Amino acid sequence: MAVNTQPAPAAADERVREIGVLSRLLTRPELGALVALVVVWLFFAVVAADNNFISWATVAAILNRAAPLGILAIAVALLMIAGEFDLSVGSLVGFGGMAIMMLVTPVEAGGFGWTILPAIGVALLITLATGFFNGVLVVTTKLPSFIITLGSLFVFRGLAVAVPRSATNRTQLGGLDKVPGYGPVDALLGTKLELFGAKFDVAILWWVGLTIVATWVLMRTRVGNWIFGVGGDNVAARNVGVPVSRLKIALFMTTAFAAFLSALIQAFQFNGADSLRGTLKEFEAIIAVVIGGTLLTGGYGSVIGALLGTLIFAMVQQGIIITGVDGDWFKVFVGGILVAAVIFNNFVRQQATKR
Repeated sequence: MAVNTQPAPAAADERVREIGVLSRLLTRPELGALVALVVVWLFFAVVAADNNFISWATVAAILNRAAPLGILAIAVALLMIAGEFDLSVGSLVGFGGMAIMMLVTPVEAGGFGWTILPAIGVALLITLATGFFNGVLVVTTKLPSFIITLGSLFVFRGLAVAVPRSATNRTQLGGLDKVPGYGPVDALLGTKLELFGAKFDVAILWWVGLTIVATWVLMRTRVGNWIFGVGGDNVAARNVGVPVSRLKIALFMTTAFAAFLSALIQAFQFNGADSLRGTLKEFEAIIAVVIGGTLLTGGYGSVIGALLGTLIFAMVQQGIIITGVDGDWFKVFVGGILVAAVIFNNFVRQQATKR
């Protein structure tokens, strides 16, 4: 009698459940933003087909418009995933640009007459100190970051207007291209690259590069785990050894750096600075991040989602210009898509949890 020596098939472990493709998709924060981006593109591709919407020139215009806001959104996304807000980034864009221009403006015109690189370095240090100060106030006073940075918003918007007006009697300063040392820095920040017959700002490369770095940090490093942990449960994260205070201060300094970089890029793009530059960009950055799937309560989000949310912003703005629709309708869109994004993201999270 033959004996079956083949091992019996192992019984399926009921504790292990295979996750399907749909379930994996539903756990991705940027899913809603990707769907919205496709829908918006299809809408304008049909409505504005006769206005050359599908062209490399339009692609360049959308990306050029999105890059400065996208740089802000990267840092804002990281901070919001950690459960905090920074409403001062928009005013820091205006302040950072004016700080550079005040330092390079000739003495006879009310400035300091510095060359490019020292002016950039000092303006950067001032901006980083602002982020450090915001972070320290938040972690020491335990007050909501919304309140702390709302105060900073008004302080630095006021400084961006009052200081240059008192020194030069102007709130717009130009002539950056006449300052010694302009050329090499302009090649890094203000150059336009021609591709497929369209001109793309080099700022797009900065935006994409920073998105890749931030995504790697968030998804592949210990610091990324800390960011998610702090946003999910601040107390629990501290109890397991996460340096919560230092992390939050560093993230506030990161948003300040992003604001400065955005200001610097725009200063070279427009050959100067405006005290009101960056107005309302703090809210646009937050909305772009929320559209990208980041929860307002923290602990869940995506830098890629912030990129997609920024693209939606820029695409709608450019689409409205191409179709000739009154620009005020853009504000209607922003309000509507914000509410829709929050509802959709909440639905996606509930479904992902059930699955």
